[in-house]
Amino acid sequence: MSTQKVLVVDDSLTQRMILAAILAEQGFEVVTANDGEEAVIKAKSEMPDLIVMDVVMPKLNGFQATRAITTDEATWHIPVILLTSKDMESDRIWGMRQGATGFLHKPVDPEALIAMVTALG
Repeated sequence: MSTQKVLVVDDSLTQRMILAAILAEQGFEVVTANDGEEAVIKAKSEMPDLIVMDVVMPKLNGFQATRAITTDEATWHIPVILLTSKDMESDRIWGMRQGATGFLHKPVDPEALIAMVTALG
């Protein structure tokens, strides 16, 4: 079985490093993007098995990037987990309407992240 590739998107270098370490420790191949625009480009070029996407970012926010990825013919099938400090039910609903498959809160619970990535990937 090949290693699953996960695209981690966050404008915080610290968050990208934390998420990448958690996923790599569990055997996932990790690629990263600094913002929503880069996420859309890397979703097409890297074709990850799953994306973990921050919401509050410059350029394209996570909602906009998720919509761009999940409505594109080349990338619509890639599950997107939104990871955010925003804890409102309206954010969860809006994220799902943009095409997100899952929703997790910051600070991330490593066990919850691995469980969701494993279930969706």
